[in-house]
Amino acid sequence: MADDRLDVHVLTGFLGSGKTTVLRRLLHDPQLADTAVLINEFGAVGLDHLLVDAIAGEPVLLGGGCVCCTLRGDVGDSLRDLWTRRARGDLPLFRRVVIETTGLADPTPIMATVAADLALRHHFRPGQVITTVDAVNGLATLARFPESAQQAGVADMLLVTKRDLVNAEERAGVLSALSRLNPIARIEAIEAGAAPVAALLGLDAGDQIARAARWAGVTPPAGPLHAGITATVIEYDRPISWAAFGLWFSLLAHRHGGRILRMKGILALEGSDTPVLVQAAQHLVHRPEHLPKATGAAGHSSLVLITDGLDSDLIRQSFDVMVAGATTAGSPPAHSEPPMPTVSN
Repeated sequence: MADDRLDVHVLTGFLGSGKTTVLRRLLHDPQLADTAVLINEFGAVGLDHLLVDAIAGEPVLLGGGCVCCTLRGDVGDSLRDLWTRRARGDLPLFRRVVIETTGLADPTPIMATVAADLALRHHFRPGQVITTVDAVNGLATLARFPESAQQAGVADMLLVTKRDLVNAEERAGVLSALSRLNPIARIEAIEAGAAPVAALLGLDAGDQIARAARWAGVTPPAGPLHAGITATVIEYDRPISWAAFGLWFSLLAHRHGGRILRMKGILALEGSDTPVLVQAAQHLVHRPEHLPKATGAAGHSSLVLITDGLDSDLIRQSFDVMVAGATTAGSPPAHSEPPMPTVSN
């Protein structure tokens, strides 16, 4: 008898390793139009969902036909809700689910829930764990953070992102380290988030049996994710000066670059009629990107910094003094994209 249950894939990877970029590219592929996506984020305010589409808790239909919503609370409840809405005809007949985890998450409990939950396993089955590893920071991150090594160790597929930012020798070093860590995973080096679509198009019965046996009965770990890692959320309701923001982040990164695990912001800038996405991960700063005008609230900036051992109150105070208190002097003209300052210690 054919197994017509829906695959539940997990897209994971450490902070700044490129999960959202991969997800955005995948959701634009017509072959994945019948996909439901659950996005989970670390911290009080999320930003990743704004980069996929505007989501306000309820599932929405994306332009390509995918269903997307934020993961709130228990993953089992979210999957059951998706199935109920699908069965009632409230949502399209999606054929798979992709769960994007936080950068600090262990994917094991998610897959264990799918494999072991009596109600879920009638409708869903464990799919692939796809882990992104940053080619620039990957080796240092794997050595420093056990969460990263765990994400790589349980993966069915490892995507080495940003391959164009390292030379052949450095890329080979990352691939070799991952092969030693997880010799059974499929490993591919990619750039600009161009992941193989085939990873999400379905698994044969033998794969499903092996994965179900692997994940069933695993219990979630207890305790905090990692001592000292905190999320600092900054919200500001007026357009800010690009020059002031660049100076503030440059000084912050110069002093604490190694402790800034992830910075992601959607900024409303003086002189620009579109919001701007800014991102940094450890020592790598991404080029700013203008987003569609409807992304986020007009005139509102949201910034999230995930740091190791830094005081959130002091970060906010420095932002208030250097950015929020800045005048319009030195602001760039509309649509300009000056390079972000280089991060250094």
